[in-house]
Amino acid sequence: MPVAGRPTSKDVAQEAGVSQSTVSLVLGGKWSGRVSPATARSVRTAAERLGYRPNQAARNLRLGTTRTVLLMVPTLTAPFFGPVYTGAARVAARHGFGVVVSTWPDGADGPAESPFPAPHEAIDGVLASSMPAVALDRFHGTPAVLLDSGPDSDVPTVDFGVAAGMRAIAAHLAGLGHRRFGHVAAGVDQWTFHARAEALAAEVAARGGTLERSACAIDVASARDAAQRLLARPDPPTALVCDDDLIAAGAYKAARALGLDVPGEVSVTGFDDVLLATALEPELTTVRLPAEEMGAQGMTALLELLDGGRPAPRVLPGRLVVRGSSAPPRAPVL
Repeated sequence: MPVAGRPTSKDVAQEAGVSQSTVSLVLGGKWSGRVSPATARSVRTAAERLGYRPNQAARNLRLGTTRTVLLMVPTLTAPFFGPVYTGAARVAARHGFGVVVSTWPDGADGPAESPFPAPHEAIDGVLASSMPAVALDRFHGTPAVLLDSGPDSDVPTVDFGVAAGMRAIAAHLAGLGHRRFGHVAAGVDQWTFHARAEALAAEVAARGGTLERSACAIDVASARDAAQRLLARPDPPTALVCDDDLIAAGAYKAARALGLDVPGEVSVTGFDDVLLATALEPELTTVRLPAEEMGAQGMTALLELLDGGRPAPRVLPGRLVVRGSSAPPRAPVL
């Protein structure tokens, strides 16, 4: 029957002809083996008929949980981190959790500043993207999972296969005939960029090529200057390997400023495959990283951790996407 005002669990119990404790078991998802399926259906039908919605805040207070996870990222301006959030939020919502986002600045070498005065009271767990484990110290033991931050013996991790991705780029360019490589490298002290640099150097050396490196910030102007330094060398590279698609955009500008055609006179590759990759002309050869899947896998691992499990390390492979910015090097004019 209709009830005046907002219906309560007592109203649902009366409507279904059961106790309030039975209502709590059914609507809390803990009825299996304790309540018959027919009774569970009766409770859910009564709740739906009355328009009853549990008071989640009160329930969380009783259980000592907030059902909230913090996603820490280096920046909110990079397009890469939007899909990471989307994947994490999608999995979180299926389990009754919410996700809030805060930034941890590039280059910071100490613990991250928590946006909460008492993080252990405000959040249940942390997803920390592209940051070292030491950054978690301010969270005082709050359960955490590291994303794209490298293997760690103490904290569960979900990483991209960035080394394999960089080897795939080098193999692709070498297969086109390139032997002189320039690395337009992100000057950021993060595991992912160290792993990319080491893999590229090893693969180029194994294939008998040469490699010069020029570091930059992850922005177009800094990348343009770094790429120009490489292209202005007496024996310039025929291929520029960039740590990120935004850096590749800067490499395009450097080539054009020097009157060089991409890819006729210099090939350019990126990494991540964000929307910018297909906005460039020619479209960018790059490595696609499953950012949304990383967020989803990270949240899945964190939920496992919160449930008392010990998630195994996970590595998500990237995929080389060949587009118009890479081609065989132009034969020298004799």
